Amino acid sequence: MSLRAVLMGVAGCGKSSVGEALALRLGVPYRDGDDLHPVANVEKMRAGIALGDADRWPWLDLVGAALAVDAPLIIGCSALRRRYRDRIRQAATGPVVFIHLAGSRAVIEARMAARKGHFMPVSLLDSQFAALEPPEPDEAALIVDIDQPLEAIVAAIAADLERRAG
Repeated sequence: MSLRAVLMGVAGCGKSSVGEALALRLGVPYRDGDDLHPVANVEKMRAGIALGDADRWPWLDLVGAALAVDAPLIIGCSALRRRYRDRIRQAATGPVVFIHLAGSRAVIEARMAARKGHFMPVSLLDSQFAALEPPEPDEAALIVDIDQPLEAIVAAIAADLERRAG
C-alpha cells in the first residue's frame, strides 16, 4: 500500500487521536506533523503568536518529504489553506489524500480546553478558523464530521480509503 494521507483541520480537531486509531486499523504508520515543526514555530505558538506563511513553508516541505520517503504513511498536519495542501502535494511527489476533520468551533474549543500538555493555546483557535479554507471538490478530499465517536470517524475514513484503493 502506497497510501499518503494527511489528516487535516484546525487545532483540536482530533488529528492525533484519529491518526493513531486509523494507523492501528489499517496497519499503516502514523506521524504527528507537529513533531516536524521547527522549535521557533512551537515557541511562537506556545506564546500565542499565530504562524505566518514564512514560518509554515519549511514545515510543510518536511511534511511532504515524509510522505514521499516514508509511504505508506498517515500524517497529521493542519494544512488549513489550499496553497499549503498544494505545497505538501508537490513535496510528496505522489498522490496525497487529504482527510478534513471538520467540526464546529464549540466542539473543538471544548476539546482543546480538555487536553493537557499541548503547546497550542485555545486563544489561537480563532486564527485557525480564519485561515481555514476547506478542501474544494477538485481536491477529492474526504470531509468527516468529528462530532461523533472516534470509532465511527475511523470506520468512515477506512471505508473511504478502501474504496479509493479499489
